[in-house]
Amino acid sequence: QVQLVESGGGLVQAGGSLRLSCIASGATFSNYAMAWFRQAPGKARDFVAAITWGGSDTMYSNSVKGRFTISIDNAKNTVYLQMNNLEPEDTAVYYCASRRGTIRFGWNLYDYWGQGTQVTVSP
Repeated sequence: QVQLVESGGGLVQAGGSLRLSCIASGATFSNYAMAWFRQAPGKARDFVAAITWGGSDTMYSNSVKGRFTISIDNAKNTVYLQMNNLEPEDTAVYYCASRRGTIRFGWNLYDYWGQGTQVTVSP
């Protein structure tokens, strides 16, 4: 009964910013890792960033490191992805995901998924 609901996607010009949100419900997430993945049309689902529920550990893909910041407000059961200096290559559907345990990079290692939110970056 875990539910993840993303929001915050939209259309932005290159160099702009967006903040995505993921509201988690249906469980006690204290031992969970939360992550963002993205998938462009015809492409694989790729790891973007992840954070432990307590916020003490974060990981980023090389393509977004230095531009994106993942954070968590566990009192609100909400994970954020602040995306700055967006590039057209960032265009994709962004998914929130969750798993019990440590941060992992593979999408198949996550048990719960949101519905996705579209991010489009125009040149």
